[in-house]
Amino acid sequence: RYLPDKAIDVIDMVGAKIRLFNHDKKEKTQITIKDIEKIISKIAKLPIEVIDKDEVDTYEHLTDNLTKVVFGQDTALTALVDAILVNKAGLREENKPIGSFLFVGPTGCGKTETARQLGNSLNIKLLRYDMSEYMEKHSVSKLIGAPPGYVGYSEGSVGSGQLINDVEQYPNSVLLLDEVEKAAPEVLQLLLQIMDDGKLTSSDGKTVNFQNTILIMTSNLGASDMEQNAIGFGSLQRIGVDDDAVESFFAPEFRNRLDATVKFNKLSKAIILMIVDKILDETNALLANKKIKINILKPAKVWLSENGYNETMGARPLKRLFEEKVKKPLSREILFGRLKDGGTVRVTLENNELVFTYS
Repeated sequence: RYLPDKAIDVIDMVGAKIRLFNHDKKEKTQITIKDIEKIISKIAKLPIEVIDKDEVDTYEHLTDNLTKVVFGQDTALTALVDAILVNKAGLREENKPIGSFLFVGPTGCGKTETARQLGNSLNIKLLRYDMSEYMEKHSVSKLIGAPPGYVGYSEGSVGSGQLINDVEQYPNSVLLLDEVEKAAPEVLQLLLQIMDDGKLTSSDGKTVNFQNTILIMTSNLGASDMEQNAIGFGSLQRIGVDDDAVESFFAPEFRNRLDATVKFNKLSKAIILMIVDKILDETNALLANKKIKINILKPAKVWLSENGYNETMGARPLKRLFEEKVKKPLSREILFGRLKDGGTVRVTLENNELVFTYS
């Protein structure tokens, strides 16, 4: 809706709420900015921290909150948060997204997880698109709607395009485009407009604002080349291969619109051990309503981290191992056995095998 109508409607709703709250009082009550922010927060389904310009607690501790759930990527997280804080401080051009980032690095190192946890930390929606679904030239119509004369044009909200509808519904969001290098060149052209002007127009003329989104694109470019040993004497690591891959794939005008190309590192064995604790905490959170708790002793955690470690594949092999060795055996006990009515599970290591004790 447009001003001044929508402003009058909001003030009317605030007045009605205060009148109901103070229905027994005769004296007049003044409407404050805080009252209006609370109503807008409720209407827009946004946390008050996003609406209130003076509310900065969420942002002050953003780096700490992210490093607690994304391990071994402190440099990448600092670069990401710094760019977001510049926007929050009002030092960024108004017609651009909060930030436009390209995350590069090997598979399983935390690129997608960082975007997910960023949304959780800021209490905003994560809009995730797998760009392998947009490999064809005509797939642009899935994002911004079919052009006039084509099937699907002007078919209500569906005809406007998925990206247009999602951002219109959730203007404050983390927009994650996973494996962006798989998208068709025509799709990448759309991103230029979003990064430069902070808006996108659908095929039926609807314009959507991206100024309150955080645009994150992930890519594995150069990851396979980095795994190949360098030829000759000296270091076996191939330094700068990922930079060359990004520069050769993305056009200069695309790279020039990015706020930062954020590099993610391989995960070490020590980091994998920390991820075991994270997976355990997440599993216990899922089982909390069933009154079940899993305790894994240190030797068992070390066994999981060593057997789930793969230098080139990151944290995903560990998750598969945890699923196979812990979750699957427990599922039967939860459904039909000793954990049917709740309980505690103690996981130890004996003869290089995990052993479960129930109480």
